Amino acid sequence: MPALPEHQPGPVAPVLPLDREPGREAAGRMLGRELRGWREDRGLTLKDVAPVIRGSVSKISRLERGESPPKQRDVLDLARHYGVGPEDMRTIERLLQHAQDCEWYEQYSDVTPGFLKRLIQLEGDAAAMCIYENMVVPGLLQTREYARQMVRAVMPSASAAEVERVVDLRIRRQLVLDRPGPRVTVLLDESILRRRFGNADVMRGQLAHLLRAFDSAKVNIRVIEMSRGYGVAPLYPITHLQFGDGGPAELVYVEHINGANYVTRRRALDDYRNALTRARMAATSLEKSRDMIREAMEQYG
Repeated sequence: MPALPEHQPGPVAPVLPLDREPGREAAGRMLGRELRGWREDRGLTLKDVAPVIRGSVSKISRLERGESPPKQRDVLDLARHYGVGPEDMRTIERLLQHAQDCEWYEQYSDVTPGFLKRLIQLEGDAAAMCIYENMVVPGLLQTREYARQMVRAVMPSASAAEVERVVDLRIRRQLVLDRPGPRVTVLLDESILRRRFGNADVMRGQLAHLLRAFDSAKVNIRVIEMSRGYGVAPLYPITHLQFGDGGPAELVYVEHINGANYVTRRRALDDYRNALTRARMAATSLEKSRDMIREAMEQYG
């Protein structure tokens, strides 16, 4: 293991101000940022410090990007290796506590895959989100009845109790829209308005819920007409999250049938961002989007 370069101690001071209590995901990303800063200040590479936590370069990289839940032993071993001072160590311990706190959704862990837990964490910490959907109404805007029909469709063998727990989780997740937090842009393919889940009452209620969302200062809904044709909008759902707390500035969430990808590489982010920009440009205006939803309601009586 390379010897640790000599480091000249500076004045004892907290690493970063913690004027407000950070959320779990934000704390993990803030902690990762500080670990990266200390490593770089000492002229060490990821390869140099990987043995300190008995891990790989990729493990260190994930920890520094806030993409893996921080383990207390790993973080403290790195901090001691970097020779951080007592005030810095107290800040580390505080960030660790917040990063490891049990969040509300842990009570639904029996029906929540790990990749979705992480998305819920990120939604609570995001400053802005752009959600593109081409099949269903996004979870953050679903009614309970619509969500129930969706869950039954994708979990046909689930018991009634399991279905209700998943629905409860989905509705509880929407509380992020009632708190100071992310501005949300929602881009909907027009086919979503026509694709029925449940009976006419379910669809009418769901579309009415979307219309009410137009009155929210935090939610911006736009519809992409089916007549726009192939290649204008992505062929699969994309969620783009932006952050303002000093951690990674942005990431993209792409869900597939048995999991999800979290995209942070710059080139890939550029591709997804460009795809969403094309979708925004193809979307109709605020008023026309509202009118299209009203017109779709008419088919349900």
